[in-house]
Amino acid sequence: MVSHGSHPFHAPRTHGFVRVAAATPVVHVADPAANAVEHERLIRQAGEKGVDLLVFPELSLSAYAIDDLHMQAALLEEVEAHIRRLALAAGEAGVAAVIGAPIRSGDSLYNCAVVVANAKVLGVVPKTYLPNYREYYEKRWFASAQDIGAGPTYVPLAGQWVPMASDLLFGAEDFSGFVFGVEICEDFWAPLPPSTRLALSGARILCNLSASNIVIGKADERALLCASQSARTLSAYVFAASGWGESTTDLAWDGQATIHELGARLAEGERFALHSHLTVADVDVDRIGLDRLRNGTFADCARREAVERPTPIHFKTRSVATTDALIRPLDRFPFVPDDAARLDQDCFEAFNIQVQGLMRRMTATGAKALVIGVSGGLDSTQALLVACRAFDRLELPRTGILAFTMPGFATSEGTKSNAWALMKALGVTGAEIDIRPAAEQMLRDIGHAFADGEPVHDITFENVQAGLRTDYLFRLANQNHGFVLGTGDLSELALGWCTYGVGDHMSHYNVNGGVAKTLIQHLIRWVAERGLVGVAAVPTLHAILATEISPELVPASADGAIQSTQSIVGPYALNDFFLFYISRFGLKPSKVAYLAHQAWGDAATGAWPVGLPQGERVAYDLATIKGWLRKFLIRFFQTSQFKRSAVPNGPKVVTGGSLSPRGDWRAPSDSSARVWLDELDANTPD
Repeated sequence: MVSHGSHPFHAPRTHGFVRVAAATPVVHVADPAANAVEHERLIRQAGEKGVDLLVFPELSLSAYAIDDLHMQAALLEEVEAHIRRLALAAGEAGVAAVIGAPIRSGDSLYNCAVVVANAKVLGVVPKTYLPNYREYYEKRWFASAQDIGAGPTYVPLAGQWVPMASDLLFGAEDFSGFVFGVEICEDFWAPLPPSTRLALSGARILCNLSASNIVIGKADERALLCASQSARTLSAYVFAASGWGESTTDLAWDGQATIHELGARLAEGERFALHSHLTVADVDVDRIGLDRLRNGTFADCARREAVERPTPIHFKTRSVATTDALIRPLDRFPFVPDDAARLDQDCFEAFNIQVQGLMRRMTATGAKALVIGVSGGLDSTQALLVACRAFDRLELPRTGILAFTMPGFATSEGTKSNAWALMKALGVTGAEIDIRPAAEQMLRDIGHAFADGEPVHDITFENVQAGLRTDYLFRLANQNHGFVLGTGDLSELALGWCTYGVGDHMSHYNVNGGVAKTLIQHLIRWVAERGLVGVAAVPTLHAILATEISPELVPASADGAIQSTQSIVGPYALNDFFLFYISRFGLKPSKVAYLAHQAWGDAATGAWPVGLPQGERVAYDLATIKGWLRKFLIRFFQTSQFKRSAVPNGPKVVTGGSLSPRGDWRAPSDSSARVWLDELDANTPD
């Protein structure tokens, strides 16, 4: 396990995480005192786990399926009496709890969510949509929130006069972004759920107290609604349904509990359990806010639909933030999911996006040939696989793919032989051009020391080789009435790890520009496993995957060590992690460092993508993460944007975004990285 110190950096709350829980208590039918005991126990457990917000099922204090017993004065009085007890318990635990209870207002009874925190009742939210069809008869007992009218009414509860309305918005005074709203069961089956307006009014966490009896297929429907509502409203959605102990006179109950964020499931509880339990996850309200910030449609809809101002209710959170591990799924590789089925789907979509992008460019230009440089490395291999598949689908002969391997001063026999083996196995037109004579001539022409026999292997020495390769490819494309297929990937664009202009930066069309390096490795493995371009190339593909990532521009050192890309720019596993969270969500560097430490701090915990070699299943300590993140920030924000401002066309592939100036990322070429470096240093311990 990752070691967690006392520094505020190690507290999830520091980075905008709210710990939420869906409670599944054992139900005691029409026995509020027994139910209160279950509630109190779960509130205590939630406090011990550092939970900030706890959501119980619908009518959890009385039980849901008690029919006309809802109208019994003795039962209603006992429910109301125990609310104060639970408010005190929540205050002691440092938890905001949302409890289901029948509450009277005047001469009407309402199916309500009672929100307690700070040892008091904060507010009461009545159910808006009352089901009165099939097995449901709620209008027999309850009035709707719509009957209250505009603005809150006030009800006496737990020795207080408490606001009661469907639009109450609960916000923490001492925790920016911790704002939640509440709806009840049937509400989110409505075409326009109350939670939609609550989200548009500022709620980042939506809570649903449900009874929701179970029938075949209903659990999937609930999960779909929770996922879709969290995605549509750019929010987190906490759902808690009634479970064991609820009356089975005519119905059954499974106690489903789910927590979703922005459409993704964070946690799911045990169904049909016979014991009280919690389903816990850390919700990123900071990320939700940033997503809403950059989503203009959300803001436009908020202005259009949120006509009435909600009623704000303020509370304070626990004084001490926990520094335990983050409780939420966290992929080590944001572009490569841990789940095998999802990875297969992602690879299927990514590969076909690349293939169809190239097919469309070829049909638009009428091209029957393309030119590609094949180094024997990952990127050129993936681009060549895409080209082969595109030619196959267009029913063009692969001989129209003109592939050139162009050895330079540091090209190894291993990569050159892999390049040739791959070209032959795929049946493309292969050729070799030795660029060394031309490179030596250029170095002589510009008066470089290497031409005089000195072992000077500077950036000029490197870029002469990179530039000549691209120059040859463009002239070959002219000569063969084709176009140059680019091979550089998204990760290299982020780092500026390419030779600008007449170098590997440029091509006529680049299929890899939207694909991260870490995903490219899995795409090659995926294509090999499925034989999508034939089985003859499979052994070579595996050999390429096992080869050290290197530009092979500088000769090996005296001890035989080759030029290693990752020793210069940092591990691609970390760089892709940084790229995803900075470009996709705009997170602060300290938070990115925190998430990276949570994901990469312990190699023995958590899942790994299928097929990832054991040697790549490593760990990084915080100091290492911080060091490489500093280098990434300089490269990304300060030194490389001018290259990204002039990239070739190519399809967007991953959700992390595109770095094309015509796509997701627009930035000045002359900005400074100081703001991000200062934030990292100020808030991340060494």
